[in-house]
Amino acid sequence: MDKKDSSKPQDSRDSIFSEKPSHQEACWEQSLRPASLKEFLGQPRVVENLKIYIQAAKQRKEGLDHILFSGCPGLGKTTLAFLIAKEMGVQITATSGPVLAKPGDLAGILTSLKEGDILFIDEIHRLKTIVEEFLYTAMEDFAIDIMLDQGPGARSIRLKLPRFTLIGATTREGLLSSPFRARFGVLEKLELYPPEILEKIILRTARILNIGIDGEAAKILARRSRGTPRIANRIVRRIRDLAEVSPEKKITVEIAEKGLSMLGIDEEGLEMMDRKILETIITHGGGPVGLKTIAVSVGEEERTIEDVYEPYLIQQGFISKTPRGRKVLPKSYKHLGRDSNAHQQRLF
Repeated sequence: MDKKDSSKPQDSRDSIFSEKPSHQEACWEQSLRPASLKEFLGQPRVVENLKIYIQAAKQRKEGLDHILFSGCPGLGKTTLAFLIAKEMGVQITATSGPVLAKPGDLAGILTSLKEGDILFIDEIHRLKTIVEEFLYTAMEDFAIDIMLDQGPGARSIRLKLPRFTLIGATTREGLLSSPFRARFGVLEKLELYPPEILEKIILRTARILNIGIDGEAAKILARRSRGTPRIANRIVRRIRDLAEVSPEKKITVEIAEKGLSMLGIDEEGLEMMDRKILETIITHGGGPVGLKTIAVSVGEEERTIEDVYEPYLIQQGFISKTPRGRKVLPKSYKHLGRDSNAHQQRLF
């Protein structure tokens, strides 16, 4: 089997910008998690709200309302779920929407929960309708209906459940049905992180990884981490390798710039796929261009473009989203060194 060259931008991109962490990376991420909500960096409004909900629930000696976290991948939804369980002093059971194929899969988990425990479902928007509807009575009445036997003799019994808290995480809240969404008492949307918070996260990660980093280098990495802690941590982890084989043995400005270049990340935090998306829209007259056309042109899944790439491109003013499709904005032409006026003239 041929060995892959990990220094190539394409190979690096798969790990730096992929939507979901691998099992190995998920274990590594756990070592970077803050120990409490107090240590959680960023999302101040969400964190303050959670502190109030937790304090009030403890005073009443009750469980928390069901919580739905939404936002782009890598913003800390899973981390917050585990911190909530720790602050409440309860157990948390984690699963994901695609794993729960039938109501029976969910019933086994629900019946194993204890009073006050938390059930965390990542990618909750990917639950099958039959599983989602099975959750309705569990969330509202803390009970589930179990079918016994089959055929004419089949009968249903209602099984009581301990009062638990469901925490759902989704990158696509709009895919949840209205009845399902309405059953969550707390809905919190996580936003992309500002560079100054990412800088603190990068310094903390470098300290945990036992690698030195210059303050200016941390600023550079923060500006190119797309507002996402997971990406910031991945970048630090990759550039650490470069730093450890350098004479300086730490992440300097020079090493940070060299590492980012190896990863294919430019000064705006864009990488190869971002630039391909922009080039595709420009090639189609600057837009509007449908998502399906873009996905076919760049060789990426529609869902990945929507969840991973678009939010940052929109936030940074490279593209806009219209009912007819995606359009590039003047910043895209400038960044790619393209003349928007000349391009428009060629169309007519």
